[in-house]
Amino acid sequence: MERQFVNIEKGLGPDGRIAVVRFDRGDNINALSQKAMRELRDVPRDFEDDLLTSVVILTGSARAFSAGFDLKDTEGRRRDSLSVGERIHRQRLGPKMCKAWHEMDQVTIAAIEGHCIGGGAALAVSLDFRTCGKGAHFRIPEVELGMNMSWGSIPRMLALMGPARTKQAVILASDRISAAEALAWGLVENVVEDGQAFGAAMQFAEKIARQPPIPVRMTKRTVNRFAHALDDLGAHMDADQNVLTGLTEDYKEGTQAFREKRKPVFKGR
Repeated sequence: MERQFVNIEKGLGPDGRIAVVRFDRGDNINALSQKAMRELRDVPRDFEDDLLTSVVILTGSARAFSAGFDLKDTEGRRRDSLSVGERIHRQRLGPKMCKAWHEMDQVTIAAIEGHCIGGGAALAVSLDFRTCGKGAHFRIPEVELGMNMSWGSIPRMLALMGPARTKQAVILASDRISAAEALAWGLVENVVEDGQAFGAAMQFAEKIARQPPIPVRMTKRTVNRFAHALDDLGAHMDADQNVLTGLTEDYKEGTQAFREKRKPVFKGR
């Protein structure tokens, strides 16, 4: 399948065991449109039968990993006119994208520069490791838009940061999480100088690529099974909650306020 926003390069690093996936829409925003999400969802399929690649680095542009779900995407905005069943089906695209990356056999590393927001953060926490530039920042704006935080990200953030920090990151939607805070909270594992995230991720990937591939895959799979054994207890209701919150007046107010660049006024209905 021809991809418009995603490029894959294999055969890098020691014995050609590293691959790089670049997601770049060319606008330094890198929002997740429906098309972009389908492309990113399908990337892991390119590695299903790939026994040579041990590590996959996912990176965005030089100024943005991703601004999250594209609220201006024409295809995405059609959901407001869909039936409840169709909305739930459409809403499952993001979770499928994140789950596909989470379940890859290869070790995955996110190299993050600039902003990593909403769905971008959900994608980042689906990977095994995260390295970011010191000027990068994270934000989870869904609650301020009148929605729940979905895509299976709550259990993954919980595993990384614990309950209190996860609540803080999600509920205080307007607050930016700096790279230094993200490191202290456990949201990322490494912070480097701006512009050096990809280079640092590549150095880390090279260390992993020099290890014997079979036990590396086994170890990743075992750790993930223990760490995320109960994820589905909460994540299974993500799409339903998102559709439910999407029917509220607060959702309409939150998204309209975002487009009008003003603070929303919520009424709890």
